[in-house]
Amino acid sequence: MSVRTEKVASIIREEVSIIFQRNFPMEEYGFMTVTEVRMTPDLKTAKLYVSVFGDAARKQKSLALLEAQKSFIRSTLGHNIHIKFTPTLVFYLDETIDRAMNLETIFKKIHKDEEARSHPKDNDADAA
Repeated sequence: MSVRTEKVASIIREEVSIIFQRNFPMEEYGFMTVTEVRMTPDLKTAKLYVSVFGDAARKQKSLALLEAQKSFIRSTLGHNIHIKFTPTLVFYLDETIDRAMNLETIFKKIHKDEEARSHPKDNDADAA
């Protein structure tokens, strides 16, 4: 990405985060965070990656609600930033945090299994 696309992506990320805080209550939408914004080189499309705290059903519901409010978000964004074209917004669910938590759980299980194998006598003594 060029410096300009990175700057525009950063501004859009900040502005959309503020729009989320002011206009979308957590009770209805869940706790949403814009984790990343990727701009096309012509600055006409912004891909917004959104992390939603909650189960899979909550995440899908929040993404559907965002899609329904896309025009409101875009028009508010257009009033708040000053660029030639307000980009088209495309929302994606960012599941990076969920994947990281799953990997952490797997690593802990592996570590626990390795400790159990390396200290079998301690486990037998504890059982008696």
